[in-house]
Amino acid sequence: MPQHTRPRPICGHCDGFPTVTITTGTRSPDGQRQTITAHCPACRGTGHTTTPARAHTRIGA
Repeated sequence: MPQHTRPRPICGHCDGFPTVTITTGTRSPDGQRQTITAHCPACRGTGHTTTPARAHTRIGA
C-alpha cells in the first residue's frame, strides 16, 4: 500500500526557485562568463517552508 505525503508549502520569498545563478559581468580568459550561486535565505535553498511548531499546549489534556 503506497504511503502518501502531503505537499509542503512553497516558500513565499523565492516562490519555489531557491537557488539561482547570477552572472558577474566578467569573463574568464577562455571566454566563459563568471557566475555566482545564491540561495534563498528564508528557506535555506530548499524551496519549501516548514510548518511552525505548536507554540501552545492543550490545557486539561
